[in-house]
Amino acid sequence: MTPTINPARTPASAKQERPDSAAKPLIDRRRAAAELAVFGSLALVLRIAFDPFFWRFAGPTSLIATLVCLALYLRRRGEGYSSFGLIVLNGVKAKLMVLPQALLVFGFFAVAVASVLHGAEALGWDFMKVVPEGVEDRWGDVQGNLPVFLLWLGIVWTAAAFGEEMFFRGFLVTRAAALFRGVPFGVVFAVLLPALLFGLGHFYYQGLRGLVTTTAIGIAFGAAFLLLKRNLWPLVLVHGVVDTINFTALYLGLEN
Repeated sequence: MTPTINPARTPASAKQERPDSAAKPLIDRRRAAAELAVFGSLALVLRIAFDPFFWRFAGPTSLIATLVCLALYLRRRGEGYSSFGLIVLNGVKAKLMVLPQALLVFGFFAVAVASVLHGAEALGWDFMKVVPEGVEDRWGDVQGNLPVFLLWLGIVWTAAAFGEEMFFRGFLVTRAAALFRGVPFGVVFAVLLPALLFGLGHFYYQGLRGLVTTTAIGIAFGAAFLLLKRNLWPLVLVHGVVDTINFTALYLGLEN
């Protein structure tokens, strides 16, 4: 049954609705800012707090703890992870499309790394040529040690590939995009802010070199995430494959 509209009450109703609709973007931005501050700080604080106790696994464990807190928070709000990029891939075609999309992401990644290397050389940043002390020790005795190698591969595909992409791109980029919606160059800020947090997350054990490199990678992945209409799966795949290649090189003694 179609409700009857009273013309005499329509203007008053419109006046009541306008403030709510106008306030909604402001509330969204406030919430986005609060979530960025709370969960971004939580990830960094937990990483620093865990470091003295099990420094080798401080990164993965702190990220998992942050994601657990985030999952509980999102569940209370009735939100699912699909809104942060873990979209359902219906049909064979959608699943196969992840491969060419992953190639695009890898292209962004390669450009970012090459830009950092050549840019550092052009600017005379000698610190980019030095591996900070303790970085290699963090991985343990990976070379020729199959159990340790498999342990890190498990961490690569869970905490690193899935966890970092879910948090730094899926959640933080999405929230930053809401925060900077309508702001000039808002998309740039939406990519740059999570990338800086991503870099800071690696600074504690990789130093300034790690901060610069991972921030550049974060920019590349964040841009690819938005370009692919917030589809996270290609980024997870590329992140996992790149880290797997790196650890395989360590295991086989090819890193030098």
